[in-house]
Amino acid sequence: MSDASRRERAPASASSDAGGMEAVIGLEIHVQLQTERKLFCPDSTRFGDAPNSNVCPVCLGLPGALPTVNGEAVELAVRAALAFGCTVHETSVFARKNYFYPDLPKGYQISQFERPLATDGRFTVQSEEGEHEVRIRRIHMEEDAGKSLHDRFPRATAVDLNRAGTPLIELVSEPDLRSPEEARGYLQQVKRVIEYLDVSDCNMEEGSLRVDANVSIRPRGVTTLGTKTEVKNMNSFSGVEKALTAEIRRQKEVVAQGGEVEHMTLLWDEVKGEVRPMRTKEESHDYRYFPEPDLPPLVISSDRIEALRLELPELPADRSRRFRVELDLPEYDAEVLTASRALADYFEAVAKATGNAKRASNWVMGPILAMMKEGNLGAEELPVRPEVLVELIELVEEGAVSQNVGKNVLRTMAETGDSAREIVQREGLTQVRDPEQLEGWVDEVLESHPEEVARFGEGEKRLRGFFMGEVMKRSKGKADPGEVARLLALKLEVSPDPRRSS
Repeated sequence: MSDASRRERAPASASSDAGGMEAVIGLEIHVQLQTERKLFCPDSTRFGDAPNSNVCPVCLGLPGALPTVNGEAVELAVRAALAFGCTVHETSVFARKNYFYPDLPKGYQISQFERPLATDGRFTVQSEEGEHEVRIRRIHMEEDAGKSLHDRFPRATAVDLNRAGTPLIELVSEPDLRSPEEARGYLQQVKRVIEYLDVSDCNMEEGSLRVDANVSIRPRGVTTLGTKTEVKNMNSFSGVEKALTAEIRRQKEVVAQGGEVEHMTLLWDEVKGEVRPMRTKEESHDYRYFPEPDLPPLVISSDRIEALRLELPELPADRSRRFRVELDLPEYDAEVLTASRALADYFEAVAKATGNAKRASNWVMGPILAMMKEGNLGAEELPVRPEVLVELIELVEEGAVSQNVGKNVLRTMAETGDSAREIVQREGLTQVRDPEQLEGWVDEVLESHPEEVARFGEGEKRLRGFFMGEVMKRSKGKADPGEVARLLALKLEVSPDPRRSS
């Protein structure tokens, strides 16, 4: 997609104003690879262990310690690069990125610079304005630094080096985003792909997914880039959107007052809702990159790259499209059901077993998603597995229990682990269809509410729902709703006095 077409689709939001200024945004997304050990040593990557307990001479940079590449991390990085349409290079080179910070024990970070793992990717992003393409400049591997802790001791900073050496990939986009909302949507969709690949758990609270944003402004119609700033310390999707909105507003105010935007790094303050300067922005030459002397070039054969390509799972956009085309689901349903790979797998198992995709969709998007939200569960953690849910759906479709009773049965299934049929039989929940029993409940309700019956006869048709609810309450949810509705219609339409229709 050309720059011109991107300008045409730029939404009117924090990225644009009456003066014709537009924002230009690129994201650097840091993803922790889901391995048990670090990138260049055997120390654990487990989160939450005691500070400085997962360290060794290699990640501490002690003299004589030599790094060895974690092959599993390399393959995960290649999977990610292939999924984003990048060219994976058979030979890439690790480099030393030199800077001095308390949580960087070696005084340098092993990363990749001139010869990264992969380049020139493409990622199609879905938004309210339709589809558009974001170019991926590069994906490279690197080790993480440690973590500075400013809240453990008064007037002092503590350092935890457990994260030092943790394997990361950095996914760098071209400046193809034009609004904070667009940047948030892009980040969310990248996260979904990474999770589908099982490359990372993308837990932002634990630091498995972090993002830095480069942002500048320029007059609409101009193709050259303005002076950019880098915004850091954004640890949520909403934080990314809010931070970019604040920084774009700040840059516009600077320009409106006749000033010039300075090239710098800023921190997002979530509490105050503002960005504040951290340091003057570094350029690549400030880091004095040079090839890592202790590591040979990273070589991956073309055969191995192709084998990894063939192992890629169906990605969320493709799966959503298949759900719409093959299963005839509405676009909204397809998007919700492919929000995670585990949820899509769960739904598809239910749909296959029931032979009715829409019915399966209604159950998964309704009571199952409610259960997940209430228990803060992932689909893989649901206590009611697909094959067990199918039995309940069949009971409802057979008319053995009503839809509402079915939802209550589902909750009991989750709590006890019992099957739907066991619960229905044990608790006597089988749906009542006996005409005399149903008519008796209907007559009792109408006779108990003569005023409401009279008002219905005078035109308050909304009371039909009231009567329906009262019958279901009286039957403890066992009455066949369809038959109750038919009886109510018959008795109420014939005469406002139900006794005359008996």
